[in-house]
Amino acid sequence: MLVTAVSIILTVFFTTVVSYRFFQKEVFADLSSFAEIIADMGLAGQMEAQGFVKPEDELRITWIAEDGSVLYDSYTGGEAMENHKDRPEVSQAMERGEGSGVRRSQTMGKSIFFYARKAEDGTVIRIAKEAGSIWNVYRDTLPVTFLVAVLSFFISVWIARYLTKAFVRPIEQMAADMDNPESVTAYKELAPLMERIRVRHGEALRNARIRQEFTANVSHELKTPLTSISGYAELIANGMASKKEGRHFAEEIHRNAQRLLALINDILQLSELDDAMDYKQSFELVDVYEIARRCADMMAPVAAKHGVTLSLKGTPLTVCANKELLEELVYNLCDNAIRYNKKGGHVWVTVTDRLIVQDDGIGISLKYQKRVFERFFRVDKSRSKKTGGTGLGLAIVKHIAEVHGASISLDSDVGIGTTIRVEFPQAS
Repeated sequence: MLVTAVSIILTVFFTTVVSYRFFQKEVFADLSSFAEIIADMGLAGQMEAQGFVKPEDELRITWIAEDGSVLYDSYTGGEAMENHKDRPEVSQAMERGEGSGVRRSQTMGKSIFFYARKAEDGTVIRIAKEAGSIWNVYRDTLPVTFLVAVLSFFISVWIARYLTKAFVRPIEQMAADMDNPESVTAYKELAPLMERIRVRHGEALRNARIRQEFTANVSHELKTPLTSISGYAELIANGMASKKEGRHFAEEIHRNAQRLLALINDILQLSELDDAMDYKQSFELVDVYEIARRCADMMAPVAAKHGVTLSLKGTPLTVCANKELLEELVYNLCDNAIRYNKKGGHVWVTVTDRLIVQDDGIGISLKYQKRVFERFFRVDKSRSKKTGGTGLGLAIVKHIAEVHGASISLDSDVGIGTTIRVEFPQAS
């Protein structure tokens, strides 16, 4: 609305100024023609002889001698007038043959158009016409101009309000029914924004669902070992267990307590991984092969306990990463490959331009492969609990990869084995 108002005002102003300049050119052209006719026909001398005085609202004719004295003036008649040699238009005419200008006349007391032409006898014929100010010239058109400007402004206001509503309507419709954002039709310029809102809304719903599922899963996972601990402890406290049974119950309490600790540690780590910036501030250059070597040495006894052979090969690979998180990533991948293997199985850790952990274990069916990185998802729940898994290992791996901007891929066949590849963007 402000731009419209300023545009209308500037348009009226500049149009008026330009029109007035054309008006000036037309007036001077007319005065030039009159002066030429009067000079050629010697009309100034005849009017002086007759003592002719023209009405005030018509042309004013002044006949000026070479020395600047006024020989005749149709406005004052025969009255004596001061020397006109210093008048701009007269001095221009004496020097260049003609002169013009717009100024306030001392005699008439008004703004006047002046045009002067030098005659063959050396005298100057000057024609004057009342100009009035620029507002006087356009005073008859100003009311119409003002009315048009006001109408244009209010029409623009109406159009602006209509267009604004049209622009905002799809967003308001989407806000009113966020559960069905696809039903809202938007114009093509707004389509990218609407699509982004749809995506963001979908992400928000998905995150809310994930949080809800995570809460339910955590409650369930914590409840099972706590129930076992509570039950065994109650039997021991009531003296309902023999010495041999008491030892077995104590072992079960210890095993479930260890499971609880592992579960809580994994949950806390996942919570910390949600704030990636805390880890990015501690990034440094680390060798993935060296981390894998230390992990293989540490996991060798665990692999032997499960009857699995763990081997490492490859070359140094330097990446910019958080060292502790990278150790956790390699550990979880190796731990998963060992836990979900078979007696006499193998785990191969390879470091080239990427990290590869491969096993020949039980494998993962195709329908579950997209879900194995979800929190608490287990392909075989009974086996996971038997091996002590929390169901969070691969979820932690995925989060660590995201913190480092790394891509992670999985290939697996049931009964043949699983291969997981981690490729870092800053590998060198």
